[in-house]
Amino acid sequence: MKLPALSRLRADGPIDLEVLLRQAVDEVVRLLGADRGTIYLVDHVRGELVSRVAHLPELAEIRLRLGEGIAGTAAREGRVVNVARGGEHPSFAPRFDAATGYRTQSVLAVPVRTAEEGRTEVVGVLQVLNKAGGEGSFDERDVALAEELADEVAQLLAATSLRSQLRPSHRLPLAFRFNHIVGESRAMQEVFERTARAARTDATVLVRGESGSGKEIVARAVHWNSPRCKGPFVKVDCAALPAGLIENELFGHERGAFTGANRTAEGKVRAAHGGTLFLDEIGELPASVQGKLLRLLQERTFLRVGGTEPQEVDLRFVCATHRDLEAEVAAGRFRQDLYYRLRVVQIDLPPLRARGAADLDRLIDHFHFEFTRRHRRPELLLGEEARRALHRHGWPGNVRELEHCIEAAVVLCPGEVIGPEHLPLPAKAAGPSGEEAGAVAATASGEGPVFSCGVLPLRELERIYVRFVLDAHGGNRSAAARTLGIGRNTLARKLKP
Repeated sequence: MKLPALSRLRADGPIDLEVLLRQAVDEVVRLLGADRGTIYLVDHVRGELVSRVAHLPELAEIRLRLGEGIAGTAAREGRVVNVARGGEHPSFAPRFDAATGYRTQSVLAVPVRTAEEGRTEVVGVLQVLNKAGGEGSFDERDVALAEELADEVAQLLAATSLRSQLRPSHRLPLAFRFNHIVGESRAMQEVFERTARAARTDATVLVRGESGSGKEIVARAVHWNSPRCKGPFVKVDCAALPAGLIENELFGHERGAFTGANRTAEGKVRAAHGGTLFLDEIGELPASVQGKLLRLLQERTFLRVGGTEPQEVDLRFVCATHRDLEAEVAAGRFRQDLYYRLRVVQIDLPPLRARGAADLDRLIDHFHFEFTRRHRRPELLLGEEARRALHRHGWPGNVRELEHCIEAAVVLCPGEVIGPEHLPLPAKAAGPSGEEAGAVAATASGEGPVFSCGVLPLRELERIYVRFVLDAHGGNRSAAARTLGIGRNTLARKLKP
């Protein structure tokens, strides 16, 4: 039986995973005629079931030990548990009813299983409570339907970035927020929170960060989780287009506007109507176009090249840059009024080296899992020496560099274990070296970088610390200077060897 209620849910973009699973639970509850429902996921490291998508507004999260409660029993024993009177079942965990005031009557818990390399693993539990408002119990038809729905949930999970974390061999506790954005450090938690808050509005968003740090996926997350998610997401790479063509690319042109313009052409601005226009590397926008973009931001109107009739458009702006826009404004290369229009909501994406060892491990495991499956080498292991080499590298290319590094190793490794010699890294796998490497060593807890180093001359120690603070702010010199309590010129002077 095909269940369009779940198969229609999209899991290919950077949607908030809690929202996605809640949508699935809503459909399950409706189809089974239940009062409440929960999707639990197995946290193999902690030996627990965890859920943040239950229909229990009184609780932020539910955690059960494997074997605890009816859902925990279904997970540990890998079988359906159907109870007409939950409170009378020996595995019933009354602490949640006591905490919420909710009265559990009938309970149906079904394991969610995935097949991996010929093995079946329980990765979660689908549980529903109180059939027909608590007056009835779940019958055999409900059980059969719930098992089909559990299979649909398994397929949904397999289409998300959660799939690498749900393996029994996963090394770190379960942690997630946005699909395809991997990380749990304090710096990334701030990114997630700002992204979620910005997505609920129509405010213009400026995403800042080094090249390769993931600015575009954050921009897409803003769109995917916004009221405009059903509209188009249109990207314009301001760095990839010649200055003479970018105006035409953005605004289109009228027939006869220039030689060869034999018909009216719509630009990317019109294509984004009803959705989101993503201006990547906005710092590269030519001065000649900046004023026209400012008008579009202020009035939501524009002129095609060669046109005289204003065109109205309904869209949302998300922009990204690796440049220090404050410096560009000071140098006269970027309009100050446009800069203030763009940075209504600013999301600072940290460089990979500032995210901590745990985030790096999460990304390593995620990419290793994805690429070994994509290139049909699921048996290929990542050796501990290779992992240590990955941790020693400074990742100037950030997440994109790590992704390409691991894919190359998966493709080119001739044996069954990836070693450091298979990684396309510099000979010393170096980022910062010597005393400076110690200065930016990441904590194993993943809570971000700490500053520590040996005995150094004061001037050298100061230079290393200033660089450390600058890296922690994603290369944003103004933010780093504010943290240090100095001016930007002083910061630049202290960075010099």
